[in-house]
Amino acid sequence: MKMVLLAILTGFIAGFIFALFKLPIPAPPAFAGVAGIIGIYLGFKAYAWVQPMIESMMK
Repeated sequence: MKMVLLAILTGFIAGFIFALFKLPIPAPPAFAGVAGIIGIYLGFKAYAWVQPMIESMMK
């Protein structure tokens, strides 16, 4: 949980600095983009969960 809070804090500070200097944000500008990133992460985790089953079927 500490890592998540530090990541959020770091992202907040970076976003604030980008806005301060009127630079484009280095992240998806819409919630749909953020949802896509979350989907990629969840897909990666799902594969790690089913990988042992896939490998056992291949033997």
